[in-house]
Amino acid sequence: MSSKMYDRAFLTGCDSNTEWMLPWFLDNYHKHNDTPIVLADFGMSKFRLAAIKNQKRVSAILDLTSTSEQGWFKKPLSMLKCPSKYTCWLDTDCEILGNISSVFDKVEPQKLAMVCDRPWTKRSGQTWYNSGVVAFKDNPKILEKWVEAVRKNPVRGDQETLHQLLETPLDQMIYITELPNKYNWLRVQIQNDKQDSKDKLVMHWTGKKGKDKIKGMIDG
Repeated sequence: MSSKMYDRAFLTGCDSNTEWMLPWFLDNYHKHNDTPIVLADFGMSKFRLAAIKNQKRVSAILDLTSTSEQGWFKKPLSMLKCPSKYTCWLDTDCEILGNISSVFDKVEPQKLAMVCDRPWTKRSGQTWYNSGVVAFKDNPKILEKWVEAVRKNPVRGDQETLHQLLETPLDQMIYITELPNKYNWLRVQIQNDKQDSKDKLVMHWTGKKGKDKIKGMIDG
């Protein structure tokens, strides 16, 4: 696989527990997008990794199997190591519904561009940002802090660890650029809050109910 420095690239990653979604994810991605996509190997099976390489469905592969982080805690590190100037992480449970290259136009220096997690913000009384879609330029300081935090002081998940770093509204203003909701429409918005949009570009099938939905789409 190429090790060149891409100007713009999307990034995803998975391990042996979540790799079953990868072909579905890539099918949807390639229907609408031709921007290079990088795959972070968090511990995939040899069979699945070989198939992805043989089919040439990704532009590069990052081997993160030997890092100390586990599971989704490898995600911030993969962002830091992605060989691109402009990068956008996408969770593999995101259904790509259109051309999402415009997300790179929303990026600001030294900030992470993310969608507000509206359902969790409403329920918690605090502003949260969903880490299923994260766009940025180069290696902003907040990304380096995120990588350090998941190594030294991780909480329940990568999103929760980032939220812990953004302690105040001022921190959020300094380090986060809020993306339009269409770049990361959450399952809970549709199934619980009855909110939908015909303009959404990414449908994020979170949680067990979301994975059941994806299985249904894969099985036809």
